[in-house]
Amino acid sequence: MDDWLGAARFARYVADADGDRSRALRLYEWNVQAGQALMHDIAHFEVALRNAYDTAISARWRTNTHWLLDAESPAIVPIWRTRNVKGIKRGSDVNALNRKAVDAAIARCGFGSATPGKVIAELTLGFWRQLTTNAMEKTVWVPYLHHAFPKGTQRSHVDHTIESVNTLRNRIAHHEPIATRSGSPDPAQVHREMLNILNGIAPAVHSHVSETSRVRHVLTLRP
Repeated sequence: MDDWLGAARFARYVADADGDRSRALRLYEWNVQAGQALMHDIAHFEVALRNAYDTAISARWRTNTHWLLDAESPAIVPIWRTRNVKGIKRGSDVNALNRKAVDAAIARCGFGSATPGKVIAELTLGFWRQLTTNAMEKTVWVPYLHHAFPKGTQRSHVDHTIESVNTLRNRIAHHEPIATRSGSPDPAQVHREMLNILNGIAPAVHSHVSETSRVRHVLTLRP
């Protein structure tokens, strides 16, 4: 098992199983099953989220060029913020990574032949999460994205939830433990908060996911 899973990786499961390697392997297998169930729901959430964002921004975009392909897109224009770095104030472009992500997506879609739908599909959940950070409040949240949510929805709450979902998604994708005693995010709580957000932006999708989800059942099977 050490050769198969890696001694360091498996050691975390052994520790959670109080040294019982057979129980640790059952815990590892459950972790895979729980990750699969969560990724099913996260996949629906991610697609619904990016489409809701695209609809909210496109409905209010001022030119005929799609907002992701427009040179003045809030997802790519420089946004300068000043921060203190070891006692020295320095300016930084908080949109640099977003611009890089969009440009890379456009490149993969053939540059001038890139279509909005293809570019949207190329962008990761991490990109969409960046659109609700504090730095994007005035340029993206206030003029566009808050329209995708029920009235009164707080940007900070949305951002925290999507960040948690993205973190959990990445842990699953990298085959990391998702529910151990080592302080990893509580998948049940993240799942509940994700469904609450989903219900706000796409009630029909929320109903479908709620009916087809295996997350609650699988979480109860934890060894």
